[in-house]
Amino acid sequence: MEELLEISHSLIGRTSLSFERYLKDKIAWDEKLIGIKGARGTGKTTLILQYLKRKKDEGFQVTYFSLDELFFLENSLVETAKAFYQNGGKILALDEVHKYPGWSREIKNLHDRYSDLQIIFSGSSIIDISKVEGDISRRAIIYELHGLSFREYLLFKKNLVLPLLSLEQIISSTNDLRSFFPNDFKPISFFKEYLVTGYFPFSGKNEDLYFQKLRQMIRTIVEYDMAEIKGFDIRNGKKLLQLLYIVAQQVPFKPNLSSLASKTSIHRNSLSLYLQYLAEARLIELLYPEGISVSTLQKPEKIFINNTNYLFALAEKSPEIGSVREIFFQSQIKVNHQINDSKTVDFLVDKSFHFEIGGKNRSRKQLISEDHFLVKDDLEYPVGQNIPLWVFGFLY
Repeated sequence: MEELLEISHSLIGRTSLSFERYLKDKIAWDEKLIGIKGARGTGKTTLILQYLKRKKDEGFQVTYFSLDELFFLENSLVETAKAFYQNGGKILALDEVHKYPGWSREIKNLHDRYSDLQIIFSGSSIIDISKVEGDISRRAIIYELHGLSFREYLLFKKNLVLPLLSLEQIISSTNDLRSFFPNDFKPISFFKEYLVTGYFPFSGKNEDLYFQKLRQMIRTIVEYDMAEIKGFDIRNGKKLLQLLYIVAQQVPFKPNLSSLASKTSIHRNSLSLYLQYLAEARLIELLYPEGISVSTLQKPEKIFINNTNYLFALAEKSPEIGSVREIFFQSQIKVNHQINDSKTVDFLVDKSFHFEIGGKNRSRKQLISEDHFLVKDDLEYPVGQNIPLWVFGFLY
């Protein structure tokens, strides 16, 4: 255990507080049991280590354990946590919990046994807290960490401190969006960079290396993380990667399950389930019409790659601009809002607002009422009733 504590001390000591994610201000840090899930690469570990560093500076005894450490192959989490608590420990952070068999039951036992011990745990987005053993869903507050918003990217890479906006502020005709930003702020060039290499907090200048890292991360998710999904046969990982690759060449599209089954050699009856696996791993997004419950038995109306960076990394050639626009829009909106397929335009948001996404030549003919909006990717600021696409990157 001493080695684990030394690793924790070193990690916390090296953690920088210079850039902190949006979720930091949303988490109820006073709660005794907090869960954070999210896809690989989004920054869950850093978020937790930053919290531990702040609390350590306040005088609390804290530690961080990654449950995929070899130590936990032969040592019990409960006994290890007990030793930490008996030596004055107050805050216990557990990372990669889905790699420890029975993790939810043991965390539940620790939470019930030591009422003054705060436990923060994190794991893959594939974790369905409501279905794990130990009934931890009624005890823990669960959050999901998404990739960088455009606003966060500008802070992370360009050191630009810019405002958080609500959807109401963006769509309100009474608001002058220019008033929220510095006079010399030119969003378009930054926005193009973000679409290609800005979604993950390890983005770099070398596109080839960045894309290589993303492809390696995708393989790890499919071949390693998804083994934790109940009912998933890891021997089908290659087929799942093939399915993801095919989707990347033509998203967003209304899926033809028979055609996809033929191309991937996945039985049609299994295909909907495989798509759901990819969605749970945050590699794709499935869009359903309003009123349709999300189910493995229900065919989605559209399929999207999860974010634009994945699209650029997986596409054989330069992606279609229409796909890039729509993927960006849904990736930013979904964090705080409900998004569905619209019968009249591209998206229905919060069951109330209809959005058509396009370029400079898109007209407003489809927009039939005041709750219909045209979003364009080549605008710096609103022109008439046209809203610039980039500003939806300021929602979180």
